This record gives sequence, structure tokens and C-alpha cells, in this order.
Amino acid sequence: MIVIGGSAHNGIGQSLAKILGVKFYEVEHKVFPDGESYVRIPVDVMGEDVVVVQSTYYPQDKHVMELLLMLEALNALMVSNVTAVVPYLAYSRQDRRFRHGEALSIKVVLQAIRHSGANSLVVVEPHHPDALAHFEGDARIADPIPELASALKGVNDPVILAPDKGALDRAQRLAKALGADYDYLEKSRDRVTGEVSLVSGPTEKLRGRSVILVDDIISTGGTMMLAAKASYEAGAKEVIATAVHGLFVSDNAIERIKAAGIKRIIVTNTVPQTSPHVEVVDVSPSIARKL
Repeated sequence: MIVIGGSAHNGIGQSLAKILGVKFYEVEHKVFPDGESYVRIPVDVMGEDVVVVQSTYYPQDKHVMELLLMLEALNALMVSNVTAVVPYLAYSRQDRRFRHGEALSIKVVLQAIRHSGANSLVVVEPHHPDALAHFEGDARIADPIPELASALKGVNDPVILAPDKGALDRAQRLAKALGADYDYLEKSRDRVTGEVSLVSGPTEKLRGRSVILVDDIISTGGTMMLAAKASYEAGAKEVIATAVHGLFVSDNAIERIKAAGIKRIIVTNTVPQTSPHVEVVDVSPSIARKL
């Protein structure tokens, strides 16, 4: 096996190769003056099983396109098998048609990955696992909950809180790993504006305890802030925000999250982080378990 890192492997490629005890190479890439991407596989891979690692965080379109180019190049070099490891899978939230006429974005991305040459796919905690059915091959989900749980071992008297019912399974898994209770909020989101509002709050079990919010993605931070407010109103002594993918798309998202009284922000390295206020957990072991 050989591991090849794309321009957006974010260090996961090297870590994965080290865990697996195999060689790592970085793809040769550049951007032409007109903005188009160029990639080249810099090593002989004929007959090899190749794992190509490329996350697809912002700029998503560029990183998705580079992944497709790498897959095409690898197949032209007559590899034995290609597994695409996509730690953060872009467009995964548009996995159904919420309004008439909408594009099913995740279907387009997954089919493009398959038809560009990936025999297998490994994704870290996608928004909805069922959406991976659009990949017409072996699709596996890497579970980073054990790694996140390790970062939370020292939290005293925790209760895990899902910020909506859709994140309940994630909260249950983290609660089991920590031997903790769990609960969830019910929220609604305006399909046009994206505005989030709380339908029902948490129970009395939060009073005087450390609340750990867990979700798959922190984007603007609005959901986490809403959940933190509800938790403190229910008597929580502290609130910690945990998510797999930390996008933080607005310039002041992290500052606003901290201002909401959230004491710690913990995410994984599927997306690069620069803020000293964000703790980062390596997901490479979770991917290695799937390989």
C-alpha cells in the first residue's frame, strides 16, 4: 500500500502512513495563472494499492477538482486499487431536495469520485451516512468518537447534549464512550434563510453539570450558541462544544462561540485550524481502523 496526500490532506496523509507502516508521497500540484489546477503523481504506482487523502474544505470546488484529477492520474498509471480518503466531504449537507428544483449536490460529488477512479471511499462522520449510497462502490465511515472521547476524559460529571434530534446518535456514541448521560434539543431551521430557532429545551438533568455539546459540523456557530444558552438556562455549570468538522465560516465565529459562555471548543483535523482557542484532535487512527 502507498499513501498519497493531495494539496488538502492537512497532515492526515503522513499520520495515516505512519500508523499503517507504509510509504507516503505528496502529490505535485500547482495553480495556473487562470486559476486551473494541475496535479502529477510523482512516484511509480503501477500495480499498487493506493490510498489518496484529500479533504474538501474551503475552497471546496478547487479541492474536489484536485481530488478528481488525482484519481484520473492514478488510474492512468494502472494502479491495482484506489481508495479515496476524504476526511471532510464537501456538499454533504445537501443530501436531499428540501425545495422543488434543488440539485442533489452530494450525489454529484460522490458519483464524480467513483467515475474518476475511486474503487473505495472512506469519509469521516458524514452529515447523513445514508447519502453514501450514491457512491457505487465500497463506502466506509470512519468514526472519530473514540478520539474525541479521549480529549474529554477529564471533564467532571458530564452530560452529552445533541443540539438537535439529528445528532442524537452521535451524542449516544460519545456518551457510551465516556460513561455519561445524554439528552437532546429540538430545533427548527428556516429552509430559505437558514435561521435556527429552539423548539424545546433540555431537561433537569443538566443542572449543576458539565454539558458537552456534540455535532458533526460547526459552521457559523449559531446552533452551538443557541444550545449553550439553553444549557445555562437549564442550570449547567459549564458548556463545552465538540464537533468533528470545524468550518467556522464567519470571521468572528469562534469569538462569538466563546462569548456565549462555551469554555472549550474541540474539533478534529479534517479541516485546518489556526485559532489558539480551538483544540484539535487527530482523526488518522479512526481512518486507519477502516483501512
